[in-house]
Amino acid sequence: MFVMELTYIAPLEAVEEQLDAHIAWLDAHYATGVFLASGRKVPRDGGIILAAGVSREEIEKIAAEDPFTIAGLCEYRITEFIATKTSPSLESARETPRG
Repeated sequence: MFVMELTYIAPLEAVEEQLDAHIAWLDAHYATGVFLASGRKVPRDGGIILAAGVSREEIEKIAAEDPFTIAGLCEYRITEFIATKTSPSLESARETPRG
């Protein structure tokens, strides 16, 4: 599983201009089942996405395709972790430690 933390590196006004495209990008990845949850950070200086079911290489490609990234509005920090315990609603994302 991945925690994708994005931090804005541009004014919020510029972010707002790309918000519809970013939401469409989010929706596309929710439709594939890769994105599990997302939302704005507080204070609003970026956002968080929880993702699963793909490799590190794939998640980095997904982040690079975010309209916010393409427009130079944010930077991503991606943290991978093994979700060995989840709520019942996220049971399908539960993982077994490797090695």
